[in-house]
Amino acid sequence: MDSCVMLPSRVTVSANMSAKAVLLVGGAQKGTRFRPLSLGLPKPLFPVAGLPLIEHHIEQLCECKALTEILLLGFYPSEEFTHFIECAKKKYGIHIEYLEENAPSGTAGGLLRFRDRILQPTKGKETEYVFVLNADICGDLPITDLLDEIKRQPDAEAVLLTTEATRDQASNFGCLVVDPKSKKVLHYVEKPSTFVSITISCGIFILRPNFWPNQLERAEAEAGGNGTLWYETDVFPQMASDGKLYALHTTRWWSQTKTPAGALYANGHYLRLYRVKCPERLAKSSPQIIGDVFIDPTAVVDPTAKIGPNVSIGAGAVIGAGVRVRESIILPECVLEEHCCVLHAVVGWRSILEPWTRVEGTPIAPNPNVPFAKLDNKPLFNGDGRLNPSLTILGSNVRVLRELVILNTVVLPYKELSTSKHNQIIL
Repeated sequence: MDSCVMLPSRVTVSANMSAKAVLLVGGAQKGTRFRPLSLGLPKPLFPVAGLPLIEHHIEQLCECKALTEILLLGFYPSEEFTHFIECAKKKYGIHIEYLEENAPSGTAGGLLRFRDRILQPTKGKETEYVFVLNADICGDLPITDLLDEIKRQPDAEAVLLTTEATRDQASNFGCLVVDPKSKKVLHYVEKPSTFVSITISCGIFILRPNFWPNQLERAEAEAGGNGTLWYETDVFPQMASDGKLYALHTTRWWSQTKTPAGALYANGHYLRLYRVKCPERLAKSSPQIIGDVFIDPTAVVDPTAKIGPNVSIGAGAVIGAGVRVRESIILPECVLEEHCCVLHAVVGWRSILEPWTRVEGTPIAPNPNVPFAKLDNKPLFNGDGRLNPSLTILGSNVRVLRELVILNTVVLPYKELSTSKHNQIIL
């Protein structure tokens, strides 16, 4: 798939100015909320709107003309990213490299450990600014605005991107109190137990090189040098006290992708973003294509199938006659035989739905009547031990026999379903 034309940067870039970006991709951990979709693939590479999650970040970062290098930092085995990196380097014409941690060291520990590599000059240019992004967020990111803002704030060692949440939801995020005139962060608390502010961190920030000696090394010394540092708890609160942390507020779309529901929600928004920035990526509207739909060029879709809105169909998928798909992600090499119905679901790689099957989940979205409401990333089970209503998720290589109904169910890979399932986890 061709990349869309990048918008020109609004930043006036000096000849010797250089910026880098670090994507914090994390690593495989027990009990991840993204399973079963992350069992055979690192979560940052999960395809949303036809692209791996972190490729959306890379694409938006490349709008910054000062950017010389993108570094992926995490503790997944490096070989899991090799193919993606080689393809992305060719596609975007920028150096991309994976830095592998030996073990989890917190969100800031890896930044400290790889300090010399991150700040290393590139093409004879000193590194003046470093973007840092969590991989499990998504949005229409104002990358060049962040660079503009830190240039306007000479005292800032870091500028955080912030947005707004509801009063009830704000405590699920890092909360900030910001001076509205100076944009200086006066107070930062990660997931406070009592209400602090409706201004929350987006998990994206830009740093100056003096952040490393002035903040990370200090935080490491205070933590006893154990090698584990968290910018949310060990670094940003003290920076706010020191007056070195600033904020840039955005009202653009932003969300998290910690769960499959978050990925499906992001899918719809990225498709909507395509409509504005690169409409050639979307399937052409027709009586059978409703709203924003991405169909990989190698997928085969019967002309009688009705698709959309907010649907992505992956490479090599086969969609049969009379199929209906809405608000769903169909992953590569799936086969949906004639007259299947898939609603609010993710169908895993190489899964097969036999004729007349219905796979349906519960719609998951923020409250549309509440401004700035965010998606609730609920756990699988409620306080009574019952399964929360959610998407239906089929892991890879699942087969659903004909005329069955699969409702609000999570199915692990390599299962064959011969009876209907409602509100279950199929192990």
